Order: sequence, then C-alpha cells, then structure tokens
Amino acid sequence: MSTLSLIRLHQNLDDFEAFYSMLDDAHDGLDPTRRRILDTQLLLLLANHIGDMAVLREVLALARVKLDMIMPAPENA
Repeated sequence: MSTLSLIRLHQNLDDFEAFYSMLDDAHDGLDPTRRRILDTQLLLLLANHIGDMAVLREVLALARVKLDMIMPAPENA
C-alpha cells in the first residue's frame, strides 16, 4: 500500500447505522448462496462507481489486511 492513501479511512457516511440497517435488510431472508451473490453484485456496482483502479487496488489490499487481523488464516492452510 502506498504511504499516501487514496481511500478515506475516517467515518465518511452521514449515518453509518442507517446504512448498516439497509445492508442488513437487503440480506434478510436470503440463503448463504444468495447473500454471497448479493455481496458480489454490491461490490461490482460500487467498484464501477469508483472507477479508479488505484483506489480499488488499495481497497482490496486493505480489506485483505483487515481480514487477516479479524480472522487469521489457519496455520496449516
């Protein structure tokens, strides 16, 4: 990741709780497969909206780092 971040890391949503509620509602009643499809569609739509490959590259790298912090890979994986 570059030293000068291209992405906003501070709270940028006007109402984080409302967004989280909308996201939760969108997943309501979906089985795990349809949830993954919904998440993929959301990701692709947002990536298209962003449109900047450098930003998308940084976001993907940061998401991977955060994943490893939240849930480290098993040692024998």
